[in-house]
Amino acid sequence: MTILVTGGAGFIGSNFVLDWLAQNDETVVNLDALTYAGNPENLATLRGDDRHVFVRGEIGDHVLVEQLFATHRPRAVVHFAAESHVDRSIHGPGDFVRTNVNGTYALLEAARGYWSTLPEGERAAFRFHHVSTDEVYGSLAPDAPAFTETHPYEPNSPYSASKAASDHLVRAWHHTYGLPVLTTNCSNNYGPFHFPEKLIPLMIVNALAAKPLPVYGDGRQVRDWLYVGDHCSAIRTVLERGRPGETYNVGGWNEKPNIEIVHTVCALLDELRPDPAGPYARLITHVKDRPGHDRRYAIDARKIERELGWRPAETFESGIRKTVAWYLEHAEWVARVQSGAYRDWLQRHYGETA
Repeated sequence: MTILVTGGAGFIGSNFVLDWLAQNDETVVNLDALTYAGNPENLATLRGDDRHVFVRGEIGDHVLVEQLFATHRPRAVVHFAAESHVDRSIHGPGDFVRTNVNGTYALLEAARGYWSTLPEGERAAFRFHHVSTDEVYGSLAPDAPAFTETHPYEPNSPYSASKAASDHLVRAWHHTYGLPVLTTNCSNNYGPFHFPEKLIPLMIVNALAAKPLPVYGDGRQVRDWLYVGDHCSAIRTVLERGRPGETYNVGGWNEKPNIEIVHTVCALLDELRPDPAGPYARLITHVKDRPGHDRRYAIDARKIERELGWRPAETFESGIRKTVAWYLEHAEWVARVQSGAYRDWLQRHYGETA
């Protein structure tokens, strides 16, 4: 048996591949274009493992994808591949439309063509699992109820709009063609192998280098934080027991403002790697806010618990401690992903102070 994973060298994708192969011996065919956030070093422990078949390529390359389906005959697709950073989408929305919308369309069509040829039993068992985000739902008022699976879509950035479009395509391919799809909309992930453009790894990496810790605006933007290992277990659960055509919200039950996250990271670093120059919080610097920055996201994850019995295993306190410890123990990984182009990008986005 085989599953096809797209974007399996990225942050969440690589964690999922490692987690999957730690749980069972089912082969993973891993398709990744290895853009800036795709890192084969994330999968270094799988070198020489016949259960992991890595293929470099685009999800929009229909010839390649159709060949992968024909050759490996996967029983499921787990679709992570996406451009996923709001700031990058503001400055380069075309890449997000190309990958998240057009790429998902091409993958759906290839999956549909393959699925339609399967014997009846295999057709019934096949699944296309689309991994999406809570950002498609827009922004919540401070006291508004958390996002449920039926919350209206109100995307506010090019990134979230492109993911919303991909969600709609997945839904349509189920209702129009009968493709057995599953969709999960997750909250903010954190954990090992997180590319250091995102909040938590950026704070860790900058603090250790005694660089400013850039916080957008007042830092009171609220997010629900989900440890990536918990996200992986949720995906496994939905893939195994989820009902085709259904959407499941996956959250960590950890709503916290960004500024609190930054102070928590600083406090852990003060404990685990104290700086003789003083507390790391001295480096916090407020910068000009992101255009159209959503104030609050919150996931209501009761459906996946009620129907499938899944809840996160990590508290934020346990997950963030594991995360900070991982970055302290993997300084070489951080150094290798911080290219000159990446440093230029950070200056472009965080260089203007408030």
